[in-house]
Amino acid sequence: MKLADGYRIAPNRVWRSYLGGRTLDHISGAERPEDSHFPEDWLLSDTLARNPGRNEFPEEGISKLENEGHVISFTTLLNSNPEELFGPDHCRKLGTRAGFLLKYLDSSIRLHIQCHPSVPFAKKYLNSDCGKTEGYYILGVRPECQGYLYLGFQRAPQPERFKTAVASQDSQSILACFDKISVKRGDCFIVPGGVPHAIGEGVFMVEMMEPTDFAVRVEFERGGYVLPESARFMGRGIDFAMSMFEFQSRTIERVKQDFFITPRTLPVSGNGIRESLIDARKTDRFRLERIVVKSEAAVLHNSFRVFIVLEGAGEMVCGNTRFTVRQYDRIMVPYRTREVRFSGKMELLAALPPDTADGGGARRK
Repeated sequence: MKLADGYRIAPNRVWRSYLGGRTLDHISGAERPEDSHFPEDWLLSDTLARNPGRNEFPEEGISKLENEGHVISFTTLLNSNPEELFGPDHCRKLGTRAGFLLKYLDSSIRLHIQCHPSVPFAKKYLNSDCGKTEGYYILGVRPECQGYLYLGFQRAPQPERFKTAVASQDSQSILACFDKISVKRGDCFIVPGGVPHAIGEGVFMVEMMEPTDFAVRVEFERGGYVLPESARFMGRGIDFAMSMFEFQSRTIERVKQDFFITPRTLPVSGNGIRESLIDARKTDRFRLERIVVKSEAAVLHNSFRVFIVLEGAGEMVCGNTRFTVRQYDRIMVPYRTREVRFSGKMELLAALPPDTADGGGARRK
């Protein structure tokens, strides 16, 4: 199968236990945008969604790509052309996996308090070299909402007391461990494995993470939906869930110091700005850049990547393929297409796997 120089990424809405998605409906041109159990669009994914009871959708979560009218599954493409798509260093160190999962997330309610595994935890208990460190880039907050999240314990409980509160679903005691942390458009931060967290209502964001769907949730009901037992602690017991948490207190100031991102300038050709957001300063699991095109600009990457248009419109030239793009479009560019040229006025994100060219990068799963 011949590899194209670039691909549009098709919409890929995925069922979740919480409510949202009205903004995603609006983006897709729905006649009556509304919130539902499809609050996420998995932009680039070779990861299956873990949704108990939805066995009739065995490929849920896998992305679809389009080039010149032809649609192909991302997993089919990566299995047929791994080295051209990802590059030899990537394949040697990460295998034939993308190395990250990329989403739009559009919440209408606060999500469950939850926790994801760290890499050491995943290796020990889940037979996986990937945990679920996450990175968030805030795109906006609904006008009627405050814009916040919970991130880390501000008042870490005793593990046994927290276990008792979870077992009895004492929400007051659970939430007493946290303070709301305000977020706004342009904020970027990471959520390492082991750190409890929850996204607040009305937050629209890009979410980047290790390529798993591992999570334990310590609140069983949100938005009128009660999680089945199998979806609370990954089919295991409460002690397993408690062992995933990092019981450490962090002030809001310490949370911002530890997890929020200060951009770092990167080289760009032409009239533009390029910044590194998520990189080895905070995690070695994936990378995220921000690019501003003021008229014409070009960037070089030694990696496959996904571009997301945050604002504006223009053209992208990827090798022999030219795309007209507008806000919220997303384009996947393979490793072999090193240079991408832009024209117009727009702001973009570029999502990339770990740097494998200089010895960096996670081990293959």
